[in-house]
Amino acid sequence: MKVYRLPNGIVMSGKAWEIRAKLREYGRTYRYMKDWISYERR
Repeated sequence: MKVYRLPNGIVMSGKAWEIRAKLREYGRTYRYMKDWISYERR
């Protein structure tokens, strides 16, 4: 499972179940993907 944080988005690579689990994990902290992306830009 790899997570690449780009200036304008996020790319995840791995098995489908790993990506779903990681999205659930980040979903506890960030309600929307745009919140996660804007937080990473800081």
